[in-house]
Amino acid sequence: MPQAAVLVRARHRSKGRRFYSPAIDASVDDPLPALNQCQLPRAFVPFENRMLMTGARRNSLPRQRIHPRSQFFGKRVNISMKASPKSQHRTIVRAVEAQPHLDLDKGQETQPWGTLTDLPISLGEETRMQSIEALNQLLSDTITLRDMYKKHHWQVSGPTFYQLHLLFDAHYEEQAELVDTIAERIMSLGGVSVAMAHDVAEMTMIRRPPKGRETPAMQITRLVEAHRHILAESRQAAKAAADAGDDGTNDLLVSDVIRLNEKQTWFLAEHLVATRLE
Repeated sequence: MPQAAVLVRARHRSKGRRFYSPAIDASVDDPLPALNQCQLPRAFVPFENRMLMTGARRNSLPRQRIHPRSQFFGKRVNISMKASPKSQHRTIVRAVEAQPHLDLDKGQETQPWGTLTDLPISLGEETRMQSIEALNQLLSDTITLRDMYKKHHWQVSGPTFYQLHLLFDAHYEEQAELVDTIAERIMSLGGVSVAMAHDVAEMTMIRRPPKGRETPAMQITRLVEAHRHILAESRQAAKAAADAGDDGTNDLLVSDVIRLNEKQTWFLAEHLVATRLE
C-alpha cells in the first residue's frame, strides 16, 4: 500500500479546512509512531488516533481549556488564564463628592420642629405660627381618622360587608388627599408639618380604637365621633384664621376640611338609622 499522510481532522475556528503536517507523515497502516512524535496540540489530534498513542505520550499532550458554550456550537475556544497587565497595576480612585452619606448618626435637622422660615407671603410671624399650630393639630387628627378608615375597611364584617368595605375605602382615599393638602399648607406658611406615626400618636385628640375587630355599628360610631371632633376644631381654627387675616388657611378649612367631613359624616350617620326592610 502506498505511503500516505495522516490528515488531522480538526476544524479551523473560521473555516472548515483540514490541516496537513509533515511531522506526522507516515503509513496509514501504522500511524502510531508518527502520532507519538507529533508536537501538535491535543485538540488537533483526532480522538480515534489519540487512543492509539501510548499512555505517557497521550497524557503529555497539552491540555486546553474548553469554553462551556463551545460544545453546544461545535467549536473549541482557548481561554487564556493570564491577567491583563492593565488590571494588575490599576489604581481605584474614589469620588468623595459623589459618595452617598449613609451615617445616620451624623444627620442633622435643616429646620427644627416649631420654627419658622421667612417666606414673602405678606403674613406676620404671629399669624403664621398660630395657623401652623392649629393646622398641625388638625393634621394629626386627620391622619388618625384616615388610618381608622383603612382599619375598618379591612376588618368590617356582617351582611353589609361589601357596601361598607367600599365606602370605608372611598373615604380613606379622600382623607388621604386632605392630609396632603393640610401638610402642604403648613409648609407653605414656613412651618414643619407633623409626619411620623409616633408623633401623630402623641398629638392626636381622637380616641384610640382597639386592635381587634368590632361590629359595623361600633366602627361607624367611632368614625362619626372622629368627624365630629375634627369639624369642631376646624370651625374654631377657621374663625381664628379669618380674624388674623390668614385667608388661605381659612379657605382651606372651610372649603376642603369642613365640607368633606360634613359629607362623610352624613354618609356614615345614615347607616345608624334604625329602619326595617319592608
